[in-house]
Amino acid sequence: MDTEAHPTERDRSSRPGTTGPEGRSRFALPGPVAGRLPGGRLTLGLFGCLAFLLLLNTFVVQPFQIPSGSMERGLRIGDRVLVNKLAYRFGSRPHRGDVVVFDGTGYFGDADYVKRVVGVGGDHVVCCDRQGRLEVNGRSVDETAFLYPGDTPSTVPFDVVVPAGRLFLLGDHRGRSSDSRDHLGSPGGGMVPVGDVIGRADWIAWPYTHWTRVRQPAAYARVPAAGAGRSTASTQHSRPEDVHG
Repeated sequence: MDTEAHPTERDRSSRPGTTGPEGRSRFALPGPVAGRLPGGRLTLGLFGCLAFLLLLNTFVVQPFQIPSGSMERGLRIGDRVLVNKLAYRFGSRPHRGDVVVFDGTGYFGDADYVKRVVGVGGDHVVCCDRQGRLEVNGRSVDETAFLYPGDTPSTVPFDVVVPAGRLFLLGDHRGRSSDSRDHLGSPGGGMVPVGDVIGRADWIAWPYTHWTRVRQPAAYARVPAAGAGRSTASTQHSRPEDVHG
């Protein structure tokens, strides 16, 4: 397995109170009660901040630390990414090219992982075409914009159809990534359920010199809908793990 065998580190933090007229928190306890707490209203304000940040972290956006080089060159070891936990709620689903954080328990390992979505339910994913490129639903995909320099799309062939409700995921640094290719013979066939996706990585927040938005590449824009011109796919070889974390 690649260095992603280490679980991504989830930050824990939490909720600032809302200030009403005359600068007093609308949720502050009465003066006599606040007076009995060490620090008084300052302590209440801190509790309010923690509560707000906890709710934000739980339901909206959560920072994750990148522990490995499997998503280089875009995401580097030690980067902290902000994961949008609402991206796939309210009927929206992952798209090809999205970078997602997911719970790999039972599929990749007992940890959280970050990978790029290459195939969604119904997609026919093949490697490789005559030019050595990844092919999705019969369309070759030029991955040079995000693939790690010197890497090839895959050192072993594969030919799969992604089951409905699942995702085929690859790291951008293919030489250091243990991903769907390596788990084709495992339970679930290396395809991760959409329900196990924690969210979409939208921003690199730290270090500040690397602050940038994680953008969806245009490489998948011309891929036709799942099932268009699909031939019967057969699962082929998976490769051994290259790097243990």
